Amino acid sequence: MSKIVKWLYSNEAVFLGYEAKEPAPKRNQNRYYVTPKEWQQIQDVRQETRGYVKTAQKTDKDGNIISITEKLQSEPVQVPDNHEIIRTSTNKTTGQQWVITAPKKETIEENTINFEKIVKKYIKPVDKDIKKVKSKYLFDRLVYTDVHIGMTTNENGFSLYGGKWDEKEIKKRLKAILSHTIDNKKSNVLVIDDLGDFMDGWDGETVRKGHRLPQNMDNEKAFDLGVYFKVYLIDILINHYDKIVCNNVCNDNHAGSFAYVVNSSVKQILEQKYKNVKVNNIRKFIDHYFIGKHCFILTHGKDGKNLKFGFKPFLDPKQIEKIKNYIDHHNILAKSEFIEFSKGDSHQKVFDESSSDTFDYYNYGALSPSSEWVQTNFKKGKSFFEFFNFDNKGNKKHHPYKFKWNVNRKETKNNIFA
Repeated sequence: MSKIVKWLYSNEAVFLGYEAKEPAPKRNQNRYYVTPKEWQQIQDVRQETRGYVKTAQKTDKDGNIISITEKLQSEPVQVPDNHEIIRTSTNKTTGQQWVITAPKKETIEENTINFEKIVKKYIKPVDKDIKKVKSKYLFDRLVYTDVHIGMTTNENGFSLYGGKWDEKEIKKRLKAILSHTIDNKKSNVLVIDDLGDFMDGWDGETVRKGHRLPQNMDNEKAFDLGVYFKVYLIDILINHYDKIVCNNVCNDNHAGSFAYVVNSSVKQILEQKYKNVKVNNIRKFIDHYFIGKHCFILTHGKDGKNLKFGFKPFLDPKQIEKIKNYIDHHNILAKSEFIEFSKGDSHQKVFDESSSDTFDYYNYGALSPSSEWVQTNFKKGKSFFEFFNFDNKGNKKHHPYKFKWNVNRKETKNNIFA
């Protein structure tokens, strides 16, 4: 007897005495050669396992049923592996049913950071051997800004000036900060001001979003390095100062909430380890503090949301008015004799002590080298941090530090006759 090709389920094949096959790709059945008699047997079995579904019902005016229409229900839908039913619809007249399936949605875990694990590894005892000094100076002040942890300066090797900014380079500059601070210490109190953009951004974007950032670290690696930077800084300097106060600007245009998370973790670690360390995380766009007869007004220069244009590196009348309004509102002149407005953001070092009779305007240069975007849109730039000794008579000793530019690539010779 001749055979015909029919699609059967594996249990149907076994019922007929055939060896079951694996289902064909994207199906729950496979092809089998069966006789017409065998095929009739399968149809009879399928008929018996089907049910009927009521599709229509007619009643008279008194509500009595006068007719019912039932249609043979199709065999159960075989949903493919890794699929799920997302929608069904039934024709009320014919009873025909449509079932639409789609691949199951996989649960995608967010790019989370194991904060607890990272924070715990930094909470450990540190031996202290404080070396006190006798001096006319009231306090020392370390200022850095725009560290941009996670940034890359030369993504594809073709930026205008090259540059290097990775974990190794950041730790190298951290050691330079430590050596310079210890070498120029003149008091027993240290104030450290971080003026913002400590982190480069989250998931390769600024906190304002829409500005893609070429980066060389994921969020967790950047977080770990950021915590290491600030904790290690204090672990070393605590042996040289009776008291350390850290002021961290967290309202900026690059790091924003990410910097606040990093600095909050640092605060927990340091204030648990040391009774003589205080960490202030600043979320206002502009804030200030007093120490002796001095007042320092801190801002990054551009915030995380509102400002279209931030404070410029050079003062203009509008900026002078804005700063004076802040000083007047907080009655700062009545509480201090020496006022400095400190900002970062512009990646330029410009110290202006002449434009205003009320305050000095200090635009601090970045600790990081210029990104490829800054190199292209502005200038090559320079990298700095600043260290000062202050007395209570308005005198200060300034110890600037400038880094050499690390090209980090082999420059081509442009002599066409060579």
